[in-house]
Amino acid sequence: MSKFKHFLGIDVSKEYFDATIIVEGKKEHLVHNQFINDSKGIKLLCKWLKTFDGNSENTLVCLEHTGMYSKLILKHLMAFDFSIWLEMSLKIIRSMGIQRGKNDKVDSERIAFYAMKNKDEATLYIPKKLCVEKIKGLLMLREKLTMYKSTLKRNSNELKSFEPEVCKLVVKHQTNSIKGLEKDLKAIEKQLDELIKQDEKLDMVYQKAMSVPGIGKVTTLFLICFTNGFEKYSTPRQLACYAGVVPFEYTSGKSIRAKPKVHHMANKKLKKQLHMCALSAIAHDPETKLYFNRKVAQGKNKMLVVNNVRNKLIHRVCA
Repeated sequence: MSKFKHFLGIDVSKEYFDATIIVEGKKEHLVHNQFINDSKGIKLLCKWLKTFDGNSENTLVCLEHTGMYSKLILKHLMAFDFSIWLEMSLKIIRSMGIQRGKNDKVDSERIAFYAMKNKDEATLYIPKKLCVEKIKGLLMLREKLTMYKSTLKRNSNELKSFEPEVCKLVVKHQTNSIKGLEKDLKAIEKQLDELIKQDEKLDMVYQKAMSVPGIGKVTTLFLICFTNGFEKYSTPRQLACYAGVVPFEYTSGKSIRAKPKVHHMANKKLKKQLHMCALSAIAHDPETKLYFNRKVAQGKNKMLVVNNVRNKLIHRVCA
C-alpha cells in the first residue's frame, strides 16, 4: 500500500518550471501552477503544496532528467525531505500511449499521472556524493579542453601540407593557447587524484577497478561517476546493459529470426571508453588476447568478440 496521497508532476525548463498536483489521487482534481526556477520559486512551490495539505511525507514528486536545469529543484526538495522520483523522459512518454500535442502544462500533468499510476514501482532519487559530482564536472571539462587542443593541432597539421606560410603564422599564434590548455589539463589530472584520495571508500574502489587489465584511469572515473561509486546498480549485468554491451534476442514467431544485438539506448560515452579498454586488453593482456584469437579462429565476428570483452571487463570490475 502506497503511503502517498498527493502526486506532483514537475516539468522543468531553464527559466521556470510547471507543477501539476493530483490531490488525494483523484484524476478529476488536477491543479496547475508555474514557478520561477530559482530558490524563491521552489519555496513558493512548497507553500503552494501546503494549501492542499501536501508535505514531504504524503507527496510523491516526479520529474524528468533535464540535466543542470533540475539540479536546483532536486537540491532544495531533498533538503525538505521530499520523496523524489527522477525518471527517464522516454519511459514516461511511452507509458502514455498515443498522445497529440504538448506544452509545459500538459507535460507536467502527464508526469503527475505517470507517478500516480506507477507509484508502487517508484525508484526514489538518491543524490550523488559531492566528491562524485566534482569528479564528473572535472571530467566533462577535461573532455572539452582535450577536444579544443586536438582541434587546434589538427587544423595546423592540415595547413602544413597545403599552405606552409599560413601554417607558420597560425602555429605562432596558437602555441601559447595549446600550452595553456596542456597546463590546465595537468592541473585537472592533479585535482582528480586529490579528490579520489580524499574519500577512503572511493580510493579503494578506484584502485581495485584500475587493477583490471585494460581498464584505465579515465574509464574508472567515468564508471565511478555514472554508478555513484558503484552503488547505483545491484548486478554487473545491469551496469553492462546501461553501458550498451549486452546483446538482446530479436525473434517473433517463425518469420523474425534476427541475431542477438546490443540496443541503441545506452550511455554512449561509457560504451566508447569500454571499447578502447577492450582493444587495450586484447593487445596487452595475454588471457584476453588468447580468448579473442580463439573465438575469431572459431569463426566468430571480431566486433562480437570485442563486445564480449567489453562485457567481461565490466564483470571483472564489479567482481
